[in-house]
Amino acid sequence: MKATIVTIGDEILIGQIVDTNSGFIAKALDKIGVETVEMLSISDKKQHILDTFSNLQNKVDLVIITGGLGPTKDDITKHTFCEYFDDVLVVNQQVLSHVTQIIEGIYKRPITQLNKDQALVPSKCEVLFNKVGTAPGMWMKNQNTVYISLPGVPYEMKYLVENEIIPKVVKEYKRPYIVHRTILTYGQGESMIAERIENWENKLPEFIKLAYLPSPGKVRLRLTARGKDEQILLKAIEENVQSLTNIIGDIIVGFDENETIEVVIGKLLTQQGKTISTAESCSGGKIAQMLTSVAGSSAYFRGSVVSYATDIKTSVLGVDAKIIDAFSVVSSEVAKEMALGVQKLMKTDYAIATTGNAGPTSEPGNAEVGTVYIALATPNRVFVEEFNFGQPREKVIDRTSNKALEIVQKEILKNAYS
Repeated sequence: MKATIVTIGDEILIGQIVDTNSGFIAKALDKIGVETVEMLSISDKKQHILDTFSNLQNKVDLVIITGGLGPTKDDITKHTFCEYFDDVLVVNQQVLSHVTQIIEGIYKRPITQLNKDQALVPSKCEVLFNKVGTAPGMWMKNQNTVYISLPGVPYEMKYLVENEIIPKVVKEYKRPYIVHRTILTYGQGESMIAERIENWENKLPEFIKLAYLPSPGKVRLRLTARGKDEQILLKAIEENVQSLTNIIGDIIVGFDENETIEVVIGKLLTQQGKTISTAESCSGGKIAQMLTSVAGSSAYFRGSVVSYATDIKTSVLGVDAKIIDAFSVVSSEVAKEMALGVQKLMKTDYAIATTGNAGPTSEPGNAEVGTVYIALATPNRVFVEEFNFGQPREKVIDRTSNKALEIVQKEILKNAYS
């Protein structure tokens, strides 16, 4: 079963807003065995919408459209549906009562004609009732393709996908099973990993596909199996993940999309009753942001000092000015003092520190662009590692943050078994 997701709105095409709806819908469809073959963003011009509908007719089973269901004149999706399906708009009394309750009962203001027009739907459509907003969804079938229209407001779209569309598709269509498993690796690039697992990859069953998903400092490996028997797929995926772990277990830090390295670090620190803090210069607080993105991180993360200015390194972290004068701010000596300083300041078991030159330029006498020092203070020692992460600036910051977490994770594991 195949689907195309279409987002309507000039605001997306000019970069004014970012389309997050398509990703959510694709994940929801994938979980029930529906393959998204295309994502489109199109303008809110009627002819462009009509042409898109016509081009997709009978090529996919589902066309899911978001956007253009508001009460203003620039929202034309319902009128376009009527033209494409040779239909007319009629008032849906259930939707009208719901809209009236929201406007008059919750917002405490008189309902306007624009508000009432939200209850207009094509007469041939099956209404997808939207309990969390005023714009209903619409389900209309033409030959072999179902067209589903959803509001562009993310929380309204999510409600309708989870409570209306997914249950309806599951009930009415037979679908294959799709099983994913994601392996999260740190410390080696895509090409190096590919060389290490080449023989393993060549032996994968035909129904299992491998995808490499690289980003600065880390690579996700996604296994996808499709078939009619879910248990066979699950068993095959598990067996191949285990054999892969035997080959590259030294760089694997977690499994599945939600088991990021910051989640793994949080679990390890919680299990051991340990705490962590950060002192960041070139990474600008990104490591702290990644650690605190995990729910419950307050149990082990105590705080951070973003010591971007040199005087903050001395006045807050206690770095000796003589060390800075002798070695410069981008040096292993300063990174070490930063880690020890924040460890003492925050009273934590572990403390990570970064200092470097993220670019885009380097002044005479300073470190080369891309040079980064990462220090880690542990309950027993402090050590520093030097890297050159190249350019551009964003890449240096991302690789610094990811490498720092990789170092932390490996050291915590090492201490756990020592």
